[in-house]
Amino acid sequence: VALTAVLPIALAGTHESCPNTSADLSCSGSSSNTCCIDSPGGLFQQVQFWDTDPVTGPDSSWTIHGLWPNNCDGTYSESCDSSRDYTDITTLLTNAGQTSVLDYMQTYWVSDDESNEAFWEHEWGTHGTCISTLDTDCYTSYTEGQEAVDFFVTVVGLFKTLPTYTWLSNAGITPSSSKTYKLSALTSALESAFGAAPVLLCEDTDVVYEIYYCFNTQGPLNNATFIPAACTGSSTNCPSKVSYPPK
Repeated sequence: VALTAVLPIALAGTHESCPNTSADLSCSGSSSNTCCIDSPGGLFQQVQFWDTDPVTGPDSSWTIHGLWPNNCDGTYSESCDSSRDYTDITTLLTNAGQTSVLDYMQTYWVSDDESNEAFWEHEWGTHGTCISTLDTDCYTSYTEGQEAVDFFVTVVGLFKTLPTYTWLSNAGITPSSSKTYKLSALTSALESAFGAAPVLLCEDTDVVYEIYYCFNTQGPLNNATFIPAACTGSSTNCPSKVSYPPK
């Protein structure tokens, strides 16, 4: 992928210095320092929802599902450290001074079947604890929960660079109760805007409801450059024509 496609997300955090690995790309096998390059889960999927039944989030925006590290081949590790299954993400973010991130999550990272807090706890415990560069040993000055704060700030920052609704709307693809669209048209519009082909998923046979944007990273996650990549090992379950209903 051309370097013009990189998406830098810079965060605060006391993480070990990685001066010799700043150019190493996750999934390349070029570094064994798992505090400086995410491994084995080096292909990150930023996953978004389009929830219409029940409706979640604003009418003109997709919402956050999570950020999943996959092992560069479509397989995942999950729930990697039960000792860090934090149960009060709201308080962690508040105590870290990240109230603006928390407020954003209350609008754009919402559940359709449980409390938002439970949803966030699940995403962190299931996926965040498997991100090697967020291991507590990777911090030179560590405060309990700091790595989870870095995770949520990163996910929100990355989501803001991926305006799926706007990208589709700019291509003339807007939610409709009567129209259908070619799946290839949605994928092409998003690929043109993003820099790599995302994967769209459907429920109820043809209703678009989820999307995977995939990235490799350079540097540790809490100060990484995200580079759009193919979603290796993931494929759509949608038919050639899809419905994109309004919220």
